[in-house]
Amino acid sequence: MHLSDATWTDADDLDTDLALLPVGSTEQHGPHAPLATDALNAEAVADAGAAAYDGEVVVAPPVTVGVSEEHRQFTGTLWVSPDTFRRYVRETVASLAHHGWDRVVLVNGHGGNVAALREVAGTITRDDDAYAVPFTWFEAVGDHAGDMGHAGPLETALLRHVYPDLVREERVDEAREGASDGWGEWVSHANLAVDSAEFTENGVVGDPTAGDERRGEELLDLAGAALAALLDAVESRDVRLPDHR
Repeated sequence: MHLSDATWTDADDLDTDLALLPVGSTEQHGPHAPLATDALNAEAVADAGAAAYDGEVVVAPPVTVGVSEEHRQFTGTLWVSPDTFRRYVRETVASLAHHGWDRVVLVNGHGGNVAALREVAGTITRDDDAYAVPFTWFEAVGDHAGDMGHAGPLETALLRHVYPDLVREERVDEAREGASDGWGEWVSHANLAVDSAEFTENGVVGDPTAGDERRGEELLDLAGAALAALLDAVESRDVRLPDHR
């Protein structure tokens, strides 16, 4: 059930302790993909996981602004600090838990959120009346994961499958021509670059032409199945720690 579409009485009738919180960003995704790409893709994967799961699960509204300052040179990018982001996610999970949905999977669509989500999930699980697990969809798509860039083949493919009208197809070749091959400027296993504008002309990393609609369908199936399996594990997990004192 989507909380955005439900009435409070609909929500009150649910018999589950599971919730999905999609987490994305509002940031540049090259000349061909919308600023909302990460949030849109995270929500699509959350929907697919909820549909594949054999049981009830609440799907919360997405968090649409994340840790994205690395894209600040590109117009339209919005960001908050990691501290603000962690606090917002933590308090959103606390409000879900207040209603009994206290086992929450954070369905992430933005690489810049990964570290903050890992940290806040640990804080929630240790210190709050809830259990939280981060899940980043493009890490759960098998061999495809190695092609993840930024507004490249994976994100473009998923958009082409779930929101085809939002992809500016006439600009995809331009996106490819201005893209970098990889993320950052690496020397001795260290990234010299702080912001994406230092190594990509138009914000794209990877070749978006390598992500067609059929690949997007496969990505959604893989990510949705992985998320459903995670929900099974979260639902059955005993989160009480033994006292070894």
